Amino acid sequence: MLQLLLLSLLVQGISQTSAMATAVPKFFVGFDLGTSGARISIVENNSNKIKINCNIKDDEDDHNDLPQYNEVHSDSVQYSSYDDPKSWLLAIESLLQNSPSYLLQATKAICVSGTSASCLLVDTHTGKVTRQPKMYDYDITHSRTNDGDKIDPTAHIKTKHLIDKFAPNEHATRASTSALSKLIHYHYCNNLSKNEVLAHQSEYVASTLFLSDPMKCGAGYLNNRDYVSDWHNALKLGYDVKRLCYPEWLIDCLNNTGIDPNVLPRVVAPGQNIGTISSTASKTFGIHPDAVVVGGTTDSNAAFIAATATDGIPTYGTAVTSLGSTLAIKILSRSFVENSSQGVYSHRFPSFKKGKSSSVEDNSEEELWLVGGASNVGCAILRQENFSNEELVELSKDMDVMINSPIIYYPLTKRGERFPVADGSKEPVLTPKPESRMEFLKAILQGISLVEQQAFEVLGSLGADPKYPNIVWTCGGGSKNDKWIKMRQRMLQNRVNGDISDVKVMKATNSEASFGAAVLAASSFI
Repeated sequence: MLQLLLLSLLVQGISQTSAMATAVPKFFVGFDLGTSGARISIVENNSNKIKINCNIKDDEDDHNDLPQYNEVHSDSVQYSSYDDPKSWLLAIESLLQNSPSYLLQATKAICVSGTSASCLLVDTHTGKVTRQPKMYDYDITHSRTNDGDKIDPTAHIKTKHLIDKFAPNEHATRASTSALSKLIHYHYCNNLSKNEVLAHQSEYVASTLFLSDPMKCGAGYLNNRDYVSDWHNALKLGYDVKRLCYPEWLIDCLNNTGIDPNVLPRVVAPGQNIGTISSTASKTFGIHPDAVVVGGTTDSNAAFIAATATDGIPTYGTAVTSLGSTLAIKILSRSFVENSSQGVYSHRFPSFKKGKSSSVEDNSEEELWLVGGASNVGCAILRQENFSNEELVELSKDMDVMINSPIIYYPLTKRGERFPVADGSKEPVLTPKPESRMEFLKAILQGISLVEQQAFEVLGSLGADPKYPNIVWTCGGGSKNDKWIKMRQRMLQNRVNGDISDVKVMKATNSEASFGAAVLAASSFI
């Protein structure tokens, strides 16, 4: 009996060792199309390694120091023009050509993120761009087109009138920079044809480079290109992220204008399998022929996924604060929140369920909402006040961040605020100015921290659930200042309403949108 037991243990040990030795590496590719260039991240999902380690170790906690996602390659390249589709494609091609071939040969999935509400029109029969892009910063009220259209000077007025007539109050499409505003504006400038379809930046690149083979003579409708959007990109087009469909008011709006609703792309969940990579892309770039392309996302949402990936799968109450030129805040909530007058809206967040893709059906059981807003305060004020990087480091060393400064600033660089208060006439408050540069810096950092504190309070008052974050991951240039992180944690723990919170403020290990896109590509394979 003892001999049989020993033999059984020996066989089990050999089997586990063999599984560990023969584990095939799996890599996931994420691209981000940023404002000035493109970036690639290739990650390895370590969850399989963790499972193997748990089988052969007595202490399962030994694997906890192993990050779930390990970035094995990253690179970036600049565009020749940020609003030229050819530049986007050339940038991605360049990144792939410079990527290690062995990583591409073992790639399982690809995901592309792009700038929010950047869109163009494409002929589904030919795959050619019919209208040049209207980018994220294109405002129909004053921006000019670059595709030679003769703009009707009343086009933006007609567009705004139509959307105001059909879109619900506080809806994101009411903004003059929304994708729906741009779509209708295209039409009022030059009537859409029946073959045109709207594609956001990320889905145009995904379809053109990774899902499409060359046109075949005589194939007819089989040559049609399929541009598949996602919950995040389609939000500002009018997609109903609650009911997961295009709403009746949007269809009525398009019909009233004479636009065929077929101009709207199909929508899937971010991370959901769209299709297997084309044979052309596989051969051209050396990507594994079984690799799949998944639903994409926007750059800011990809950055949230990247920043929270250190902590595994984000849970309710997880927040990210981006301390860049401006202050952007997002929190993962159980409830949907929307207030267009303050620039607050909710993205439906994919539920990363173990062993399943992030499909519509998977997510229907549990709703997660990424609620966000953005303030005009931020690190740009430090440049305006002539703080150099060296000075910021030196002044922060001996700064006492555990005691409040008596000086209360609202450190805007110019008039106007979006969130946590919507006030286009709000003036910067940067007086009195102390003689000490350290005290001046401390008051500025405290002022930005107060806005962050108030912003989370406002999101809670608008209906975010939980009302306050339990962990705040920090990214952007301001995340490099450890003293500022300590100041912000103290201030967030001492809430505006007098309550005490145990919120933790942490520096994100990685906040690159391309990394977040790669994590999203890997989510279906957890």
